[in-house]
Amino acid sequence: MAGARPGTTEVPKTSSTPHGTGQATDAEQVTSELLELALGYVYSAALHTAARFGIADHLADGPRTAAELAEATDVNGPHLYRLLRFLATKRVFREDEEGRFHLTPLAEPLRTHTERSLRDYIMVRGEAPFWQSAGHLHDAVRTGTTAFEDLYGTPFYDYVATDRDFGAAFNSSMAAFSEALSNGIAEACDFSAARSVVDVGGGRGGLLRAVLRRNPHLTGTLFDLETVVAGHVLDTPELAGRWKAEPGDFFTSVPAGADVYLLKHVLASWPDERCVSILRSCRRAMPAHGRLLAVNAMIPAGNEPHPGKTIDMLMMTVLNGRGRTRAEYEALLTAAGFSVTRFLEPSPHASVAEAVVAG
Repeated sequence: MAGARPGTTEVPKTSSTPHGTGQATDAEQVTSELLELALGYVYSAALHTAARFGIADHLADGPRTAAELAEATDVNGPHLYRLLRFLATKRVFREDEEGRFHLTPLAEPLRTHTERSLRDYIMVRGEAPFWQSAGHLHDAVRTGTTAFEDLYGTPFYDYVATDRDFGAAFNSSMAAFSEALSNGIAEACDFSAARSVVDVGGGRGGLLRAVLRRNPHLTGTLFDLETVVAGHVLDTPELAGRWKAEPGDFFTSVPAGADVYLLKHVLASWPDERCVSILRSCRRAMPAHGRLLAVNAMIPAGNEPHPGKTIDMLMMTVLNGRGRTRAEYEALLTAAGFSVTRFLEPSPHASVAEAVVAG
């Protein structure tokens, strides 16, 4: 054939679709995207595995081959290479021409003991209580119940309180998640007129620490279950004398008399009636001039991805809570005796509803 190299056969050019409509190409794209979604759990498993073996920590000083990483972590080299090659397709690590793997911006938070580390969060989300519950999402949808409670026979937070190892890991994971968002929340909210703040259900105190650091005129109280506040992160020289950690149950009461009450990522974990109960505890404790800052991912209208929609699926499988829209959070606050004054959005993960006692 004219133009063909010796010893080769030229394949005639043909349209890839009937009449050049592009339909076959579109169909192939749809198939590829759907299959990718169907195998999304494999990415979660791979990310969890990389976090478990501390791969990012071993790359902190520079790129290394899979064989070098396998020797350092005592795992199988060929299998580790396949795992890292797979994660590199999502820009978690990067392989160079010499077969060495590098840290990337997406891999950096997998490191341990860094300021914005998410390793603990990713580790726990790959443990059985989460992935087994996700595997029974169909039961939750069919029955309107929570998959975790059906599988384990107890509410999630009761399980966290009784399983010491998992509970410690979960609390650590939430502290990591809080740390990644706390500075942005502390910067977005105005505390200039306040003198005291209570962080209700504040975990280990990451948000309270960020608020106190940014506002040296403030004093603060960390309020959560005794087993949680025992691991607080507030005992630093720069905060000396400006904080206290108080254990308790926010369904019963919270510390009284503060100027500002914080509720970060608390309300999404509970059904409406329990949220109103928590909010009323805050309402009873607040002075007339007090403010409430409720921080949650608020679901927007439309079909675009949003963290609130993802969290909503997590709530359906593990906790008896739900993601909510701005209007739904405002309705909860109104039912508990508050009036919303404004909304802030320092992050899609952390919108802030500012509320005062209703007149």
